[in-house]
Amino acid sequence: MSDSNYSRRKFLTQALLASAAVAAPGFLFAKGQPIPRFAAGEKVNLACIGIGNRGGEIIRELYNTGLANIVALCDVDMEAPHTLPILKMFPNVPRFKDFRQMFDKMGNQIEAVSVGTPDFSHFPITMMAIGLGKHVYVEKPMARTFNEVELMMKAAKKNRKVVTQMGNQGHSEANYFQYKAWVDAGIIKDVTAIPAHMNSPRRWHGWNPKITAFPPAETPPSTLDWNIWQMQTQGHEFNKDFVNGQWRCWFDFGMGALGDWGAHILDTSHQFLDLGLPYEVDPVKLEGHNNFFYPMSTTLSFKFPKRGSMPPLEIKWYDGIDNLPPIPAGYGVQGLDPNIPPPSNGAATTAKLNPGKIIYGKDLTFKGGSHGSTLSIIPEEKAKAMASSLPVVPPSPSNHFANFLKACKGEEKTRSSFDIAGPLSQVFCLGVLAQWTGEKIVFDRKKKIITSSKNANELLIGPPPRQGWEQYYKV
Repeated sequence: MSDSNYSRRKFLTQALLASAAVAAPGFLFAKGQPIPRFAAGEKVNLACIGIGNRGGEIIRELYNTGLANIVALCDVDMEAPHTLPILKMFPNVPRFKDFRQMFDKMGNQIEAVSVGTPDFSHFPITMMAIGLGKHVYVEKPMARTFNEVELMMKAAKKNRKVVTQMGNQGHSEANYFQYKAWVDAGIIKDVTAIPAHMNSPRRWHGWNPKITAFPPAETPPSTLDWNIWQMQTQGHEFNKDFVNGQWRCWFDFGMGALGDWGAHILDTSHQFLDLGLPYEVDPVKLEGHNNFFYPMSTTLSFKFPKRGSMPPLEIKWYDGIDNLPPIPAGYGVQGLDPNIPPPSNGAATTAKLNPGKIIYGKDLTFKGGSHGSTLSIIPEEKAKAMASSLPVVPPSPSNHFANFLKACKGEEKTRSSFDIAGPLSQVFCLGVLAQWTGEKIVFDRKKKIITSSKNANELLIGPPPRQGWEQYYKV
C-alpha cells in the first residue's frame, strides 16, 4: 500500500469515527464560550466572512434589518475590486484575511458570523464558529461533501445554544408559508413526482468537456492569499477560473447547478413532504461528462420511499440549456417572476423556462418557480374553481436575514436551521456524486452509506484535508 493510499484510508477511518462520535465533546468544543443574552433593542455583533460578490449581498441584507452591528470583516482577497463596496460601507471595521486570526483576536467581541464564501470553504469556518459558540448564517449548500454536512449537523446538535441558518432565503418568504398551509389543509397530498428544472446557461457551458487536466497555473492577484483560499483542499495551483464564482463549475470546489439552485427550488417540497434522504440516485443523462467540471446537461432521478401515509416519490432534476422536463397540458405561460433573481453567470440571457418545478399529486398538479415564488394549481380552470376553498396563507413575520438575527436574540426560531437544511444539502451531495462518477447511487438511508460502489462511498467523505486543517473534522 502506498503512503498516499495509507493516509487516505487512515483519514477515512478517522472521519467515520468522528462522524459517529456522540459522547465526549471534541477538541474544538473545549473552547466554547457561553452564548450572550440580549436586551430588548440590542443588536447582534456580527463578523462577516466573505465580503465580495454574494458575500457582500448577504452583509447588506443582514445590516439592513437594523438588527446587527458589523464588528469584523474577513476575506482572503481583501481590497480586490469586488470587496471595495463593503469596505466603503464599513471603513472603520477591523479587517482580516484569515478567519482563524479573526476569531483569535476578536472572538470575545463576536456573537454571530455570516459565511458567504465558496461551497467547499463553508465547512471549516462553520465548524470553528460553532465550536466557539458563535451563531452561524451560512450560504447554501451547507458544504461540499456529505460527511462535512453530517459533521456540521452533529456540531450544531451538540452545541444547542448556537443558532444556525442556511441561506436559502425563500424559506422565509411566501412559498414557505403557502406550501405548509396547503399541505396542512390537504391541498398538496399524495405527491408521487416532482420534475425540477434549471434551464439557464451556466458558467462552464462555453468550456471544452474533453478536458484532461486542470487549467495551467497562473500568478494570483497581489490581493489574494491563495493558500488560505484553498482551506482544507489540496493540490491546486491558482487559476482565474477557480475564483470569483468560477469555483462553482468544478467538482473539487462547488456543487454545480444542483447545489446552486436546488436549495431554492426543492426546499419546501423536501421539508413539508418529509423526504429525508433518497435510496437511489440515477444519472439518467450526463451530456458532456468529464472528471473536472459539471456536465453541459444533467438529468438526475432521485427516488424516495414511502413515508408514513405518503406514497413513494421521484424527483427528476433537469439542468442544461436544452434539457427540459415534459410540460403537462394546461401548464400555461411561466412569466418572469420578480422573486427569482437572475442566475449568477455574469451574463444576461433568456432561458426557455424559468427555474422551477412541477408537482404531481393524486388529484392536483401544481407549477412553481424558485425562491419565494408561490405555487399555482394547473390548469387555470381548476385553480379558479378551487380559489374560494383555498386556506388563508399567513404572512412571513420576518425575512430570512431578520429571522436569523432575531433567533440569535431568542425572539424567533430559524426556519432553515441545520437539522432542516442538512438533509436537503446531503440530497444534493448525493446528486453530485452521481454526476461526478456517472454511476447509479444506491444509498442505505439508515446507515448513511453507498452500497453500490466503494469509490462513491469513499467520496461521501472525500480526500484527506491539508495538514493543519484536520481539527475541523472532530466533533
